[in-house]
Formats: sequence, structure tokens, C-alpha cells
Amino acid sequence: MAEEKAATAVEKKVVTKKKVAKAKSPSAKEQKAAKPAVSAVEEKVVPEEKAPEPKVTPAKKKMPKKKLVKPKVPPVERKPVAEEKVEPKVAKPSRGELAKNPMLKPKIEKVTVNMSVGKSGQPLEQAVTVLQQLTNQQPSKRKAKKTIRDFGIRKGESMACLVTLRNEKAEEFLRKAFQAVDNKLSKYSFDRQGNFSFGIKEHIDIPGTKYVPELGIHGMDVSVALGRPGYRVKRRHRTKSKIGKAHLLTTDEAILFIKDEFDVEII
Repeated sequence: MAEEKAATAVEKKVVTKKKVAKAKSPSAKEQKAAKPAVSAVEEKVVPEEKAPEPKVTPAKKKMPKKKLVKPKVPPVERKPVAEEKVEPKVAKPSRGELAKNPMLKPKIEKVTVNMSVGKSGQPLEQAVTVLQQLTNQQPSKRKAKKTIRDFGIRKGESMACLVTLRNEKAEEFLRKAFQAVDNKLSKYSFDRQGNFSFGIKEHIDIPGTKYVPELGIHGMDVSVALGRPGYRVKRRHRTKSKIGKAHLLTTDEAILFIKDEFDVEII
């Protein structure tokens, strides 16, 4: 009897537990009713606004560079270039050749001494007297070619005196004139044909001259023309002709000649 009562009590507990579990668990109808409510709430939720996407500008397409097409030029036939004729260089004669060959030896053709005063009258007459004493030759007067008012020069007015010396007189005067400039000459005094010029500031520097107060002190310009035998063909009146390039006097030959003949230092 006691066992039957215990079994009934256990069955009752099991039954009560099932009822409690059923009460706790919602029914199928309640589950169906709950589902639409949740969906209604979800429908009421406002979706979040999305940030606007940045506009992307399309990249410019690089156009391919057009290749310049050069026009086709037909090939030009080149003619063979003629070989240039090279003139043979003429060797300059040495000192020995200048001394041996009389046609190549330079010589002094003339020496021109000029005294320019700038006005006529007593100063010009004094210069004429001084030049006559130095060269033992009568000077000739030179006239102005045009009028220059700033310098007080009138056209046709005598303003200078000049003497031309040749042969022995030219060499004798030239040796004295070199002593007045300390036997020194500049290489720039020579031109391409071998001629040269130099100046003397005071005529009393020439050896053998004395200072005379009545005559004063005058300066002068000395120009020397050099040449060779055979230069006459370009000055003669009949059948004039040119001098060959190989026979023309050069600057170097003129410098050698002045150094050897007059013992002058070229600076």
C-alpha cells in the first residue's frame, strides 16, 4: 500500500511539472501573434542615411602623339670633290742667303724727314733752318690741304717742311737718328712691306747738334722706305710690271737687316 501511494505521488509530481512547463512555454497561437508584432516594429525603424559617395571625375585619356612623317627625299648623287691645290710654301731666306744673293739683299731706298709746325711765319722759318743744318739739304715747304678753324689752319697755308734723303746721306742721317732714340725701335713700327717710321721729340738729341735759343727746339718724324734690287720695274715709265710675291720684302727680313746693319734693338 505504501508503494502504491509513493508511485501515485511521483506521477502527480511529473504531471504538475508538465503543466508548469506547458504554462511557461508559449503556445503556437501566441508565437504566431508575436511574430507579426516584431515585423511591424522592424518596419517602423527608419533606415540610416548613407553618406553620399564622392564624385569621381573620369581621368582624361592621353591622346597618342602624332608622329611627324618626313617626306621622302630622293637621294642626291654627290659628285666627287676635286682635291684642293695646296700652294707650296716658299721658304724664307736666311741671313746667309741674304748676304750671298745680291738680288735678295735689302737696301734703303729713301729716308723722309718731316717737321710740322702747324702755322706759317717765323716758327716755320726756324724749322726750315734747323732741318737744313741737320741734313745739309734745302727743305721744301708743305701746304695745308683743307681749312681747320679749331687749329687755326687755312687751306693753302704753308705749315711744314720736308727733306728726302737717299744713298749715303740717308744712311749717315739714319745712324744719327737711331742714337737719338737710344738705338731702340718697336716691332709695331714696321709694316708688311718692311717700311718703318719713328719720331724724335727734340732735335737737340741728335748727336752733333747744339741748342740755339733763336731757333728753339723742334721735333720731327722719320720715315724709312726699304726695298730690293728689281723694285724699279713697278716705278719705271715704260712697260711697268708687278713684283712677284717671292721677291717682296717681309717684316722679318726688314728687322734682320736693321739689326745687322745699324745694331738696333727691336722691342
